[in-house]
Amino acid sequence: MKRGKGMKFVGDSRVSAEHISRIPKDYSEYPGRTEAFWPNFLLKEWLAGSVFLVGFLCLTLAHPSPLEGVADPTTPGYIPLPDWYFLFLYELLKYTFAGGDYVIMGVIVLPGLAFGALFLAPFLDNGPGRRPHQRPVAVGMMLLALSAVIWLTYESASHVNWAERAEANKPIPPGATVDIDESDPGYDVYKQSCMACHGEDLSGSAAAPPLIGSGHTAEELADIAVNGIGSMPADQFKGTDEELEQLVNFILSLDEEE
Repeated sequence: MKRGKGMKFVGDSRVSAEHISRIPKDYSEYPGRTEAFWPNFLLKEWLAGSVFLVGFLCLTLAHPSPLEGVADPTTPGYIPLPDWYFLFLYELLKYTFAGGDYVIMGVIVLPGLAFGALFLAPFLDNGPGRRPHQRPVAVGMMLLALSAVIWLTYESASHVNWAERAEANKPIPPGATVDIDESDPGYDVYKQSCMACHGEDLSGSAAAPPLIGSGHTAEELADIAVNGIGSMPADQFKGTDEELEQLVNFILSLDEEE
């Protein structure tokens, strides 16, 4: 037997004598299970992102965002709404256990628990499987969160008349002028009930749309004055039926000058 045969020498006893290759195996050893990041996987990701981006841009061009009027903190009765992606949190505050005296639950506690659970989901279910049935905890928590967000968003949006809200808060058309007969008895009623929001010349303001050429009939104007519309609350008009008729006739008698 030769000297040293079968013996292995290392410079440090903490270093393993067995050599482990750090070169990954060839992709051909995993048929159908993996692929090269460049260019195969990256090209697929780029194509998917491009299709989504083009579709999103086409949607924004076909259906622009329904913007309202200029923000005015003095607008009476205006109910602000968050953007659509926060409507589920807005709806949550309508429930007894998350609003009123328990608003801290709806603002901090419940959202914190929900997002914290999603953050911990990968650590609570860290099995090696990638199929949904192999990850019951993580998949179940994600489906529960997704269902809650969709339902709360739907419930919140279904109670808002978006067309009426946009109409009531549309920007004021420039250049509209009228000849106002201050001796008209309806003008005195207008000053008491409507001038604060609709302006001295009925051209509107940031708080309310113009009354010049509104296109409403006498019955519609009377109903709006009593029951409100959009951001305009009900019972703004406090006069009698006779004064209401005078107000409606005054508004309809105005002539718009180009």
